[in-house]
Amino acid sequence: MNKYMLAAFIALCCSAVLPAQGIDFFHGTWAEAQEKAKAEQKLIFVDAFASWCGPCKRMAAQVFPDSKVGDYFNANFINLKIDMEKPENSAFASQYPVRAYPTLMILDAEGKVVLKQVGAMNTDGIIAFGQKATGKQDTSKDFEKEYAEGNRDPEFLLNYVRALNRANKPSLKITNDYLSTQSDLTTPENLRFILEGAIEADSRVFDLLLEHRDKITALEGKEAVETRISLACQNTVKKAVEFRSERLLEEAKSKMEAGLPGRATEFATEAEMDFYATTNDPKKYLKTVQSYQKKEVKNNAALLHDLVVKMLRAFPKEPQVLKQAEKYAKTAAENGGLSEYYLTLAEVYKRQGEQSKARAAAQKAREAATSEDKGMDGKVEYFLQGLEEK
Repeated sequence: MNKYMLAAFIALCCSAVLPAQGIDFFHGTWAEAQEKAKAEQKLIFVDAFASWCGPCKRMAAQVFPDSKVGDYFNANFINLKIDMEKPENSAFASQYPVRAYPTLMILDAEGKVVLKQVGAMNTDGIIAFGQKATGKQDTSKDFEKEYAEGNRDPEFLLNYVRALNRANKPSLKITNDYLSTQSDLTTPENLRFILEGAIEADSRVFDLLLEHRDKITALEGKEAVETRISLACQNTVKKAVEFRSERLLEEAKSKMEAGLPGRATEFATEAEMDFYATTNDPKKYLKTVQSYQKKEVKNNAALLHDLVVKMLRAFPKEPQVLKQAEKYAKTAAENGGLSEYYLTLAEVYKRQGEQSKARAAAQKAREAATSEDKGMDGKVEYFLQGLEEK
């Protein structure tokens, strides 16, 4: 078992103890995915990969299983993995040729490419990629004129709200206005409206979703309800960050506990890290990180490495954070042995002004590289040149 496969296996074993989450990939043909996309009025996300590709394996082990990634992609796309080198996929590979792996594509139901990205992405990057694609397909303007002219047909309003949500535009007022006119919220039509309209956890509509959860689940399925709960809580965290409101942060956490208790701990950790990073509170950020590492990450190399990357992104120059990141990065490199982990450790040393340690870690990254680490030698050389220039 090579190092990449071992890292992927460790990450998958770690995730196996958690409830089902991450991207739910469709197990059907390209033609069947197109039919499903038409029926559900969704775009299609395609992970075009090759079985030997190291970055593809890392995304499969560390990015696609992420709960936030899964929530967004399951709600907005029909998701498909295609091994471009298998004979049965030759027709797709001919129609959509790729230069490198992974190539991530978002297409409409007719097969037109909406957006394309060559190369691996992290969790934040792939969500931004998906949001950019849905923004390109904004159909909400098709409804604006009729709505302004007074069309309040329930089916029309539901489709309008759905279009606004997919374009990441505000829709809560339309939902509240409609539901306030309804005497019976338990009709199938209104239960579907509640599910689509519950876009923020700090809202009356979200409370209605929890109140009528069993009926909505019977109508639309468990996955759709759980995805909506998670997305709504994430949106409230975004609002908490925007307004620097710890009250909203706590509300998002409590609503997640009420709606999805099995995912509440993981959610609270990510929410706190996002909030304290954006509000520039390294002390509270570190407290959250240390608790998370002790209870959940422990000494798992892949998860430790991901945590270090998040820490460097959140506080690139904060001495306290860098000191803790150094400890985690060293453990990740020693336990995991991957060249990528050593190069991240080198970056931590560089930011701390430890030039000789940074150089030594970079050399270890070069020594640990395998045939699957395409481009690592160039990355190390570029890193070392940056050290020389300082």
